Amino acid sequence: MRYLVVGSGLFGSVFAHEAAKRNHEVKVIEKSNHIGGNVYTKEIEGIQVHQYGAHIFHTKMENIWEYVQQFAEFNNYINSPVANYNGEIYNLPFNMNTFNKLWGVITPAEAREKIESQKHDYVLEKNPKNLEEQAISLIGPDVYEKLVKGYTEKQWGQSATELPAFIIRRLPVRFTYDNNYFDDPYQGIPVGGYTQIIEKMLSHDKIDVELNSNFFDKRSEYLNSDYKIIFTGMIDQFFDYRLGDLEYRSLRFENEVIDTDNYQGNAVVNYTDAETPYTRIIEHKHFEFGKGQKGKTVITREYPKKWNRGDDPYYPINNERNKKLYSSYVKLAREESPNVIFGGRLGQYRYYNMDQTIMAALQVVKREFETIN
Repeated sequence: MRYLVVGSGLFGSVFAHEAAKRNHEVKVIEKSNHIGGNVYTKEIEGIQVHQYGAHIFHTKMENIWEYVQQFAEFNNYINSPVANYNGEIYNLPFNMNTFNKLWGVITPAEAREKIESQKHDYVLEKNPKNLEEQAISLIGPDVYEKLVKGYTEKQWGQSATELPAFIIRRLPVRFTYDNNYFDDPYQGIPVGGYTQIIEKMLSHDKIDVELNSNFFDKRSEYLNSDYKIIFTGMIDQFFDYRLGDLEYRSLRFENEVIDTDNYQGNAVVNYTDAETPYTRIIEHKHFEFGKGQKGKTVITREYPKKWNRGDDPYYPINNERNKKLYSSYVKLAREESPNVIFGGRLGQYRYYNMDQTIMAALQVVKREFETIN
């Protein structure tokens, strides 16, 4: 079997690697001038810079942790972001350090009592109708106003009263002095960046990689070839938006090299006020505990933006309208493109963490090659 993999991000690269291991010919085409999709890292001033936002690998799945370590050594980086609200600094996720800074409380009982007393001042529905109601019902108005409202409205480009409650339903709230954002037992950053992982996945004599190659420039040729296609782009674009556009949020990244060893003291600082136009600043050297050229650091400001055709899509907007539209595209794919497998965040229109992306790709591998065999 010959496979055409459209996109060299994690999903496409895992599939290509596994197909080549099984002696299948694979052609990988990538519209960018580099491999790796959104996990691409580039060395600047001796620092591995995450070109498309902070990527911290974390998982509860031991098999996925073992799988990814074939391709890189991981350090023991723990994600502990902080929030900057008009110059006030708070720990994330919301925990006893956050509550102590806000209210001076010391014990979990005091923190719970404070949150409950604040919530009593609001008339809260049993089933919150929007994100604002959901957030206040979970953590009260003080935390919401300082650490949730401004950041979330910038991120999604909408008022919190217009956003669905489910976006924040699993908001991490801890009554311990623990700044570890994830509760996954396996987490870290690959020493030397993520690009090496993709390079190793694709370094096989059965794999041919073609950069600066847009699937849509040769769409008819590919669809009429004997390739089986793994498509990791936008499923609505594949069908020329025939049923309508799925909605996404996009991002703009602004990198800056600064003449200092340490700009902000943490890898990720979220700006939770409404006035600051960016949502966060990433200082990349902290992902690898200060590695890089002495006297230099690289920061990235991350600006959310409305997605329009031609922009890079980052976050699917999983409201009822888009869920229904995506289901219609899946039905269309089954009817018209049985020789195409849609995968990844864009092909499956869902927010995947990296471990989930790898797991989804391996599930396709299992189905595909069990069927063949």
